[in-house]
Amino acid sequence: MNYIHKDTPQYWRAISALFLGTLASFGIMYATQPLIPVFSREFGLSPSVASLSMSVTSAGLAVSMSLIAVLAGFLDRKLTMAVSLVGATALTVILAFTDNFAVILLCRALQGLLIAGFPAIAMAYVNEEFAPGIIGLVIGIYISGTTVGGLFSRLFVSTLTDYFSWHAALGALGLLGSAITVWFWFSIPRSRHFTRQQELPRHILAGLRQNLRDPLILKLYLVAFAIMGAFMALYNFISYPLMAPPYNFSHTAVGSIFLLYLVGTFSSTFMGGLADRLGNGKILCFSIAVMLAGAVITLAFNLVLKLLGVAIFTYGFFASHSAACSWVGKNCPGDKAQAASLYLLFYYFGASVVGTAGGVFLSGYGWPGVIALVALMLSGALFLAAWLLTAAPRPRQQPAPQTADRSV
Repeated sequence: MNYIHKDTPQYWRAISALFLGTLASFGIMYATQPLIPVFSREFGLSPSVASLSMSVTSAGLAVSMSLIAVLAGFLDRKLTMAVSLVGATALTVILAFTDNFAVILLCRALQGLLIAGFPAIAMAYVNEEFAPGIIGLVIGIYISGTTVGGLFSRLFVSTLTDYFSWHAALGALGLLGSAITVWFWFSIPRSRHFTRQQELPRHILAGLRQNLRDPLILKLYLVAFAIMGAFMALYNFISYPLMAPPYNFSHTAVGSIFLLYLVGTFSSTFMGGLADRLGNGKILCFSIAVMLAGAVITLAFNLVLKLLGVAIFTYGFFASHSAACSWVGKNCPGDKAQAASLYLLFYYFGASVVGTAGGVFLSGYGWPGVIALVALMLSGALFLAAWLLTAAPRPRQQPAPQTADRSV
C-alpha cells in the first residue's frame, strides 16, 4: 500500500522532518508567552491586554483553520507545510525590529494565519501516509514536537531577553527557524495517498457538515476547545505569581518553568501509544482528570508543590491532546484534513478566548481566579469525555488507495 512503516529509512526521514517542522512552528507560536510580563511593563499594559500577543496568534490560527478545512482537499501537503514555515519565520525576524505593540499584534495575527497550515496538514499527512497500526504512536511523536518547540522557544526567548533583549531573542529564533525550514523541505517524503480534489464547493461544504454533525467528532472538538483553553490560561499567567513576592523569579527562572514541557514530551508519545492499545476514551478521561488535579495543586503556597502541580497538569494536557486528536483521525466520517483542521480550529479558538479571559480572572481574583476558570473548562471536558466513553464506536475503517497513480 506504500504506507510509511516503522523503522524504515523513509519512516525516520518523515519523523525527523515532522518533528523539527513542528518544533519550529510551535516554537514561533509560543515565543511571546514568556514576554507577556515584559510587554506589560514596557508598554504599560494590563495582563489581559499584554496576553493579546498570544491570543491574536491563536485567533489567527482558528480563522486559518476554518479556511484550510474548506480547502484541504486542494492543498499539496508538502508545499503547504513549507510555505507555513517560511512565512512564520520571516515574520519572526520582522518582530525583532519593532517597538510598537500594535505592529507586534499585527505580525502575531499574521503568524497565526500562516502557522495554521503546518499542524492541520501535518495531522492529515500522518493519517494518510503512515501505516494505520502506528498512527497513534506517530501522532504522539508529532505532539512531542509541539512540547519541545514550546519548551525550547520559551527557554530560548526568556534567557536571551534576560541577557540581551527580547528583540535579540526573536531575531535569533527567526534565524533558527529558517535553518529548520530548509531541512524540512529536503527531508519530508512526498505524499503518496493524497489525491487533489476537483469537487464543487457544495460537495466541500457537505463534507464539513458531515464532520460537524457527527456526535463523537463534535464532542471531541468541544473537548479540544476546553483543554487548550485551560492550558493557555494557566501557562499565560503562571509567570505573574512566580515573579511576585515571595518567589521573585527572574525572566530566566520563569523560562525554566517550561522545562516541565518535557513531561508532556513523554506523555504525548507514551499515552498516544497506550490509546492504540487500551482505547482513546479511557486514556482521554484519565488524562483530563490528571489535568484537573494538577491545576488544583498549583494553588498551594509551597513552591515545590506549585511546580509539581504544573508538571502534573502538563502531563495530563499533552496526553489528552494526543488521545483526542488521534481519536478524531480514527473516526472522522469525512476528509481527514478537514477533520484535523476543524479540530484545531476549536483547539486554538479555545486558546484565544479562554487564554485572554484568564487575564481578566487574574486581575479580578488573582491566581485562584485563573484556576477556577481552568477547573470549569476541564470539568466540562471530562463530562464530554466520559459521555463518549460510555458509547464509543469502533474506529471507522478508512478506504485504502486503489491505485498507485493516486499519489502526487
